[in-house]
Formats: sequence, C-alpha cells, structure tokens
Amino acid sequence: MTKEEKLKAEIERTELMYMYEDSCTEEYVAGIDEVGRGPFFGPVVACAVILPKDERILYLNDSKKLSEKKREELYSVIMEKALAVGIGVVSEKVIDEINILQATYEAMRNAVASLSIKPLVTLNDAVIIPDLGEDIKQVKIIKGDAKSASIAAASIVAKVTRDHMISEMSLQYPEYDLANNKGYGTKKHIEALKKYGPTEHHRMSFIKKFI
Repeated sequence: MTKEEKLKAEIERTELMYMYEDSCTEEYVAGIDEVGRGPFFGPVVACAVILPKDERILYLNDSKKLSEKKREELYSVIMEKALAVGIGVVSEKVIDEINILQATYEAMRNAVASLSIKPLVTLNDAVIIPDLGEDIKQVKIIKGDAKSASIAAASIVAKVTRDHMISEMSLQYPEYDLANNKGYGTKKHIEALKKYGPTEHHRMSFIKKFI
C-alpha cells in the first residue's frame, strides 16, 4: 500500500471507531476503560474520556495493540484534544480488601467523578458499573477498546498513566524488574518475590502461592 492508501484506510477505520459516539444524540459521551487488573504489584487505574464530536483522532485503538511509542504520542494528542479526561486510581491495599473486580468498579466511578464535564452516556469496555448514577446511561461494548474511539482513548490514557507510575516505583524496587514487567507476574518477578519477599505495594491476595 502507498502512503496515501494507508492514510485512506486509517481514516475509514477511524470513522468506524466513532460509530458508537456518533449514534448518541447526547452531547457528552464518555468512554471508560481500565488497566492493571492482572498485575501482582501496584494499583488498578481507570480512565474516562470525553472526545469532541466534531473532530477525529486517527490511530486510536486498544492500547495493547499499540507500541509504547505510539501510546505516548496518542496520549499527548488525547490530552490536548479531549473535552475532559478523568483518572481513577485504587491502591493495591484496597484491591486486597475488596477484590480486584470491586476495586476496578471503584476506579471507574472515581474516573467519571473526576471529569470536569458530567457525561450523560458512558461507553464501557465490557462492563456495567454499579452505582455510577441513575442519571447516566451506560452502554456495554464487548471488546470496546477496539471498537469505540473514546474507550480506546481511555485505554491509552489509563495504560500510559499506570506505566509511568510503575516506572517511577521501579526505581525504589529494582529487584523486581518492574520497569519491564509493569507489575505483571513474569518469571523474573516471581523469582524476585521468592528471593526478597513482597514490597508494601504488592497485592498480597495475588501472590500467596509465591511467598
């Protein structure tokens, strides 16, 4: 494909990514996603993003399908162009207390609550969020981070935000290879857990069989 053909294909793909947002008659629609449900270490982070309806952002996609460099580039574009961005962070201690699913819901509620504009509709990646508010219509989209522009944007912002947090924390705990594994249970991470034991930021409910 030529450069022009690739750009045309991306524009067409992007139009499909905005299908859910365009179908909503309400003015403010927030996409919601989270990152960090599976790691052994650190918080779960959720994000809510309200994108403008009169402008398209190219290359939005599920954050897992993008390179780190592309995520960083898109993060800057999203933060510049979004009407509102909200972040919710729930710590590993709360995850251990209430379980990861409930902690994820709490992070999502916090992300919506921190938006500077209240959405009338939320597009959620595969979940309905309990106690979000009866005045907010929720739309559950399976694999939404690959189908909805605003959910994709939320997944990118959540991923970059959490990765930055873990990278900073890795300086304090170099033994666990956190800069590379971002808290997930890689072989190196598990070996370090067995050798050094857990830190205060490990999720004890996730690592019982390794310590």
